[in-house]
Amino acid sequence: MDRRDFIKKSSLGAALGLIAPSLLLESCRKSSMQMNSFSQVKVIDGLFNTPLPIPSPVNASSISSLTAQRATTSIIKNKSTSVYGCHNGILGPFIKVNNGDAVSISFANSLSEETNVHWHGLLVPQNMDGHPDNVIQSGGSYQYNFVVNQRAGLYWYHPHPNMKTARQAYMGLAGFFIVNDAEEAALNLPSGDAEIPIVIQDKRFHPDYSLNYSPNMMDVMNGFFGQYIVVNGVFSPTKDISTKWYRLRVLNGSTARVYNLALSNGANFYVIGSDAGLLSTAESTSSILLAPGERIDLLVDFTSYGIGTEIYLQSNSFSGATIQGDDSFKILKFAVTQSSSDSFTPPTTLSAITPIPVSQAVNTRTWTLGGMNMGGNMSGGNSGGMMGGSGNMNMQMLHTINGKTYQSNEILATVSAGTTEIWEIDNSNNDEIHPMHIHGVQFQILSRTGGRNVLVASEKGWKDTVLLMPREKVRLIMTFPQHSGKFLLHCHNLEHEDSGMMVNFEIK
Repeated sequence: MDRRDFIKKSSLGAALGLIAPSLLLESCRKSSMQMNSFSQVKVIDGLFNTPLPIPSPVNASSISSLTAQRATTSIIKNKSTSVYGCHNGILGPFIKVNNGDAVSISFANSLSEETNVHWHGLLVPQNMDGHPDNVIQSGGSYQYNFVVNQRAGLYWYHPHPNMKTARQAYMGLAGFFIVNDAEEAALNLPSGDAEIPIVIQDKRFHPDYSLNYSPNMMDVMNGFFGQYIVVNGVFSPTKDISTKWYRLRVLNGSTARVYNLALSNGANFYVIGSDAGLLSTAESTSSILLAPGERIDLLVDFTSYGIGTEIYLQSNSFSGATIQGDDSFKILKFAVTQSSSDSFTPPTTLSAITPIPVSQAVNTRTWTLGGMNMGGNMSGGNSGGMMGGSGNMNMQMLHTINGKTYQSNEILATVSAGTTEIWEIDNSNNDEIHPMHIHGVQFQILSRTGGRNVLVASEKGWKDTVLLMPREKVRLIMTFPQHSGKFLLHCHNLEHEDSGMMVNFEIK
């Protein structure tokens, strides 16, 4: 539903008529203030004097266990904040594997609530995927065993319990998972200290510097936005660099915010990969949108800059959205502190990507994205228990797919293993942003109609998450793997996901 018609066409319209005028006026005033202060939040600019933490990659064979636990860290310089993490700090270990490696990790839950691990973008069996049905209770554990069988790419892991995904990921339960393969290794791309993993998140804080995740109605409607932009777990970081080429492996780990990535001097960079690995050729651009859950692989040429030059990775303003995109803000400072000789040249060819023939599709399905609806008396077994962390509210903000909110026992599509289908995801009647993620399969994007009307540079390869701006429809083509079982299609605006925008499909 269009937000502009929300009051007239939703059940809220009838409900408002029962509220005393003075209470209604006060409610609207507070909602307006909340939207202005958070949904259209003005990002706070920092000093960019905190060194960027660079997590050391560890091979999966070196990790026998992960533990979800509370920890204390310093997100804002010299201030202590309680977070969640899969080790003693925010976020989890940076895991690197080779295609063909076996992964065997015992996951222990030391939190006071249920959780699990979703290996985002990895093609794993259903019982390894981190479906909301497969949660680990407080004090419990689970053994994740799978073989990595896919192309090189930047993947990640995060929790996926029903109605708790956004808060747990926001609190820090996430981490990089990079797959390498022989094709990528042959390109000799920048590596070592010239390969920089970057996870971007936005946070709110209470006055005592504890993390504030308490979404109100407007936050559930639009997404939860923070004033502080955090990279690799710290606010306002700086990274010393040399005069050479760098490879930036960027993950949008925010729950809702879309970033329009650019360099502060307007220079072009090369997009060489997206969610599921390398593109066929490098694409030169000066800015690119990155939605929650999406990843992007960039090459940046710093060879011509003098010592003392400072360049920022920033987010530029963008159009086409009613809530996001108004502001430009800095994310990360690069400070050129050292000269270096570098003979690297971006390869003309990166990867062999064979388009899936449309004629191979045995079925076309349409998934229609619905905007805001009001639900009542939703409880922990269903979606909607989000606002203020409650699982039992009289009135809930709900988001839908094909008119339905998530029910764990409901399967909306059954597909055959090994077959190819075209999925049309339709956001053409909405003015909300929806980044849609599909579990258990990678896809190619055939087309986008409405809104931007084109595919951007990062959409010309393999993907698992696609950004739909308001009034857009995309056509995806995918061949389902041999993993049978129940998987998910959902919005990776995690406030939308937790308020119902998720459905099951089954591979048989």
